[in-house]
Amino acid sequence: MPAVVVLLAVLAVFALGYRYYSAYLAKRVYALDPAFVTPAHRYSDGVDFVPTNKHIVFAHHFISVAGAAPIVGPAIAVFWGWGPALLWVVLGTVFASGAHDFGSIVVSVRHKGRSIGTLARDVIGKRARILFLLIIFFLVTMVNAVFAVVIAGLFINTPEAVLSVLITIPLAIGVGQVVYRRRTAALLPSIAALVIVYACIPLGAQFPITVDPLAQLIGVEPLTVWIVLIFTYTFFASRLPVWLLLQPRDYINQQQMVLALAVIILGVVVGMDTIAAPLVNDVPADSPSWFPLLFITIACGAVSGFHSLVSSGTTAKQLDKETDARYVGYLSSLGEGTLALCSILACTAGVVVLAADPAAQWQVLYADWGSAQGGAAGKFTEGVANFAGHLGVPVSVGLVFATVVVVSFAATSLDTAVRLQRYIIQEISEIVGFKPLARNITLATLIAVVIPIGLAMVPGDFALGTLWLLFGTTNQLTAGLALAVIAVWVTKNGRNPIAILIPLVFLVIMTSWALVIQLIGFATSADPLQAFLLAPLDAVIFALAVWMVVEAALALRRAWALRTAPAAGRGAEAGAAESAADGEEQ
Repeated sequence: MPAVVVLLAVLAVFALGYRYYSAYLAKRVYALDPAFVTPAHRYSDGVDFVPTNKHIVFAHHFISVAGAAPIVGPAIAVFWGWGPALLWVVLGTVFASGAHDFGSIVVSVRHKGRSIGTLARDVIGKRARILFLLIIFFLVTMVNAVFAVVIAGLFINTPEAVLSVLITIPLAIGVGQVVYRRRTAALLPSIAALVIVYACIPLGAQFPITVDPLAQLIGVEPLTVWIVLIFTYTFFASRLPVWLLLQPRDYINQQQMVLALAVIILGVVVGMDTIAAPLVNDVPADSPSWFPLLFITIACGAVSGFHSLVSSGTTAKQLDKETDARYVGYLSSLGEGTLALCSILACTAGVVVLAADPAAQWQVLYADWGSAQGGAAGKFTEGVANFAGHLGVPVSVGLVFATVVVVSFAATSLDTAVRLQRYIIQEISEIVGFKPLARNITLATLIAVVIPIGLAMVPGDFALGTLWLLFGTTNQLTAGLALAVIAVWVTKNGRNPIAILIPLVFLVIMTSWALVIQLIGFATSADPLQAFLLAPLDAVIFALAVWMVVEAALALRRAWALRTAPAAGRGAEAGAAESAADGEEQ
């Protein structure tokens, strides 16, 4: 199958999804109101609540959610064949992710910019808040560990890219100063910064940055040193005002994303490469089944619960107009789906461009499940480098370029995730009455980085192997629970929730099934880490999920009964519920 045919067909479907399906959601399901005063205006504080141009919010949201996951997940999942992986990316993006991200922003905007955990309390019930927050805590912990390992691994494999990544930090701060102090447009400063970043690629080739001498001096692995340095950086970066580093770096990365997608798409068109992987792969007998594990291996890039954390944690606090939610939420989902599509093409066509027998070489790269998991991000960067080669870019330069892109996206997601984890830790502390932690930003941030450091430092392929699947399961479970919050809210407001209920039911079934499969595997494993750490953790997450689903089902039933009640009674009851929620918040 020519890669360009797949590329154009999927992009056409995405365009139709935005034109028609997102318009349906905006009008019929979420009923956007251009006159609604958003939390960014109502609670403007110059730190978290900042009314922002929709293009900048889009850049922040898109880059925050489009980290390493939509690259790594599809790069692993093509092991089962490019057909199932692509089908899930397309359907998941258009019908699940678009509704999920879009809806998470809208519901948060309508509830004072509150986080998805607090929204669970407001929309579903009191117990739902703590249940949801605990599940989110586990999810974000695993997100942070996995992304740190991805970044550290790429730094070790491609030290030529480190300089370009590091220079992005002061450049982003400079762009932030120019944009927000002088009130100028961000486009030209961000493009200028990106030019400097790429100008450093040849310099990085001459002066590659490694931590090997430091690692040898203190007697640890280079991966360990990089992980500590990465989390040390995020400790400080996550505490800065969003306009100072997070937003301007997101905008730089948006230009980088556009360029990266352009390079991949043009490379596919010019190269006219053929997909070397089979439509459905005849995997070894001892391989895990693609059903249901495909739907958790590809999370970001199809639908991801982490997006609801970003949507309600930071994006909703920056939205200038409620109608911007369609552009920011749904279009970001399509952008991430496009990145997942590019990952599939890079790992099924691009990675074997230079092979004498591409099909045979692909089978070597994906010989078994372990081979598929190993170096997934590396397969993507190699594929992108080969696509860039069709455009006259030396493969060595293309490899550094692709590495800078992946690390930049993953680092931005990591920054956002640590910031969100701090919010979550403080919320949980507030609920249980531990005021010193609830009010201590430094201590909460320290906890947010120390726990994932421990997980990231487990030797072997733990982070990108075993932990990735548990992360994927928890991530998709969170997406299902976020959809449950959205469905109840939509129903309470007298609108048809069917567009939310279909992906909700599908995700809950797939993730619950996967959790059971993983629980059996962890509990019967000879590895003590799996048997005594991951098995209990899986069991706790499953128990929380079942409890949360029951709470959501009861809330949905009450909302449906309220919807069919007489109008006067419905309005009075809804108003009382909202007043009670506001009272608790105060």
